[in-house]
Amino acid sequence: MDQHPPAIFVGDALGLDFLNSIATPVDMPIDWIEDGDGLLDWLEQAQLVPTNALKRIRADARPGELDKVADQARSLREWFRSFVRKHKGRPLTAKSLAELEPLNGLLERDDSFQRVVPGPRDEKNSLQLQTIRRWRTPEALLSPIGEALAQLVCTEDFSDVKACEGPACTLLFADHTRSRTRRWCSMALCGNRAKQAAHRHRMKEQH
Repeated sequence: MDQHPPAIFVGDALGLDFLNSIATPVDMPIDWIEDGDGLLDWLEQAQLVPTNALKRIRADARPGELDKVADQARSLREWFRSFVRKHKGRPLTAKSLAELEPLNGLLERDDSFQRVVPGPRDEKNSLQLQTIRRWRTPEALLSPIGEALAQLVCTEDFSDVKACEGPACTLLFADHTRSRTRRWCSMALCGNRAKQAAHRHRMKEQH
């Protein structure tokens, strides 16, 4: 895999950041999960899988096994992108549930359990419930992604899900600004480009 810059996390929701794991930050498209190594790197940057679990899965995987899981992740990403693009800008309703059967199918494969563990020292209750995931196979790497997508559809108001207004930008984000007027994936990327383009247009009109 080519050496990529750090993955982009501007979606303000991990489910959208997963969709943004393919993007064109400058000129050439970058797919951060183009292969198995890329998937592991992206999951580590997203903090969706513990580092020790990633190391163990990388060491134990058979040749080509991680690439196959990355292929499944890309298929999941593009299926979910179609769902988000269809429904963004308005609240989800129960009618959309039938479209989410592939996601529910993924969630049903999850191998996790809950256990009681020590809580934060500054909390009044010294115990808390923690979800633990068993990382038995490389396919388990898809489970936390499915969980992030499920969190998005169940907790996010899809009225706030937007596509960046940059002409060539494919990034999606949840607009959590107070006025809900966010237009760009980030000011550092498309926001500045738009400002520069507007400035050039004004200068051109003055001459």
